[in-house]
Amino acid sequence: MPPSMRALVAGEVGEPGDVLRLESRPVPTPEAGQALIRVRATPIHASDLHVLRGRYGFSPEFPVVGGHMECVGRVEALGPDTEGPAVGERVVVAAVPAVPGPPVAGTWQEYLVADTRRLLAVPDGLSDSSACQLAVNPLTALLLVTRELDVQPGEWLLQTAAGSTVGRLVIQLSRHLGIRTINVVRRRDAVEEIKALGGDEVICTEDEDLVRRVAEIAGPAGVRKAVDCVAGPVGAQVSQALAPGGEVVVYGALSTHRQTDPAALTIPLAARSVIYETKAVRGFWLNRWFGTAAPEEALRALSQVRDLVAEGVLSIPQGRPFPLDRFAEAVAVAEAPARGTKPLFVLDGD
Repeated sequence: MPPSMRALVAGEVGEPGDVLRLESRPVPTPEAGQALIRVRATPIHASDLHVLRGRYGFSPEFPVVGGHMECVGRVEALGPDTEGPAVGERVVVAAVPAVPGPPVAGTWQEYLVADTRRLLAVPDGLSDSSACQLAVNPLTALLLVTRELDVQPGEWLLQTAAGSTVGRLVIQLSRHLGIRTINVVRRRDAVEEIKALGGDEVICTEDEDLVRRVAEIAGPAGVRKAVDCVAGPVGAQVSQALAPGGEVVVYGALSTHRQTDPAALTIPLAARSVIYETKAVRGFWLNRWFGTAAPEEALRALSQVRDLVAEGVLSIPQGRPFPLDRFAEAVAVAEAPARGTKPLFVLDGD
């Protein structure tokens, strides 16, 4: 292997396009319990960019290699006295930093070391584009529907941002499990697309009242389970729309995507609804789940996601490839409105 590699490094907190630089760094050496991975592809998530801005739920020490979530690559070497995937095997690296937990190497570099308990072998039939996106969005969708809310066949599940990546995966998974979905979107032109994807009901907040429409759809029994990644007034309406005893799990705050003041990240709940109707609002953060789940549990859930994608139950759109040296363009695409496909850094030429 070469003595040095290319890595995309942020020297300080700031706007990604301003602080990222392509640098040459020594190839790391795996220690006991670790594997050296030659990275093939790694996505650019909004959370990766928020980490560099100092706006995420954890802050690394700078300078730091960008990319803090997931990648796919091949095992180049194992640390001393280490059992793990065979050298040359293609694996997914679940690089999501566990909170609390030790830091994880950034994925925007040609080589990285990873705990072998964070590696999942992937079949040849699964593309690099799909494989490098298994450990965040599809896993989030699976955990929200099954572990967090335990939605049963025939039950209603209400979700916001149905057109988002996780929202689409929730629809696909729910259809597979026999769960009925009520899907909230912002634009009227998204309604037919969500229905075609398998969404049972769609509410457009552009011209419909969310609370009233949920009551009309679900009837007297109402809806008791919801997931929200918008927060703000829409998140509050989701809570209000739930039946007494209902629960909403909040996993994002898209309504405040550009907000830099943490005090502005709010959900204005109605106290009477929370108190007298005993509704619950709680959060979900994949990083914290990785920090509390046993490694075996995390790998088991990731294996389930891999199998669902391999079987065609869950579909991950093909990413848009970029080389590392076009990082400024890739970052711009990652945050462009209606960007279409997710940008990926493709590092391995084979």
